Amino acid sequence: MIRKQEITTFEFPEDAIIWDVRDASAYAEAHLKGAKNQPITGLSADCLTQVTADQTIYLLCGGGSKAPRAAELLDGFDNSREYVILMGGTRAARDAGLPLEQGT
Repeated sequence: MIRKQEITTFEFPEDAIIWDVRDASAYAEAHLKGAKNQPITGLSADCLTQVTADQTIYLLCGGGSKAPRAAELLDGFDNSREYVILMGGTRAARDAGLPLEQGT
């Protein structure tokens, strides 16, 4: 199941699995604290083995165009999981004052 959530109103669960689907250089410039880099170009069914089946995977990108595509791709691999697109991406998080990190 795919759903959408505004990143600015989202309260992150303590053990949230957050995948930033931008390329490594964009991720290194600035990313949401706690997000793991999982570039959309490398997403596969194998990526899902890193996460237990009952955990929600939160997806974001820079501004909101890649995360929905990544959710559709992942849903095609396993549609029994829950995927949440964090709308507005890293730009909206930065504008809202959410903690961002630099580096890998």
